[in-house]
Amino acid sequence: MSQAPPPLPDAPASSGDGEENKQENDVIVQYVVLRRDLIGTWPLGSLVTQGCHASVSAVWEHRDDPLTVEYCSPDKIDSMHKVTLEVKGEPQILNLAEKLKAGGIAHKLWIEQPENIPTCLATKPYAKSTVSSYFKKLKLCK
Repeated sequence: MSQAPPPLPDAPASSGDGEENKQENDVIVQYVVLRRDLIGTWPLGSLVTQGCHASVSAVWEHRDDPLTVEYCSPDKIDSMHKVTLEVKGEPQILNLAEKLKAGGIAHKLWIEQPENIPTCLATKPYAKSTVSSYFKKLKLCK
C-alpha cells in the first residue's frame, strides 16, 4: 500500500476551514477618494495630481507601518492594489474623513493650498477586510 507524498515544503497546510483562502484573498489595498464635483471643473491632470499627493503622503506618513512596508516591498511594488472612489463633494469628503478618524483608520485628507480646498483622501495601506466597510457605499470613480 503506497502513501501520498508529503506536501511540498512551501505549500501551506490546509485545515479545511477556508481561513487560508480568506487570508490569501485579503490583499493589502490603498483607498483613494476624489470629489466628484471637481471632476470636469478642474483639469483632469490636476485632479489626478491631487490623488497622487494624498496617496504618496499617506504612504510616507506611515512608511514604518508593517503593512506599508509590505505594500511597498520589492516583491510587491509592481502589484500594488488601489481602489479609486468618489464622493459627491466637500461635505461628503469631510464626513468620510471624520468616520475614518473615529474608526482609527489612518488616512490623509489632502487640502490643496493656497486655496485651502479639501480635494482628495487616501488611506494608508490596509488589509482589505479591515477597511472595505468604510467604503462600501461609495462608487468607483469614472
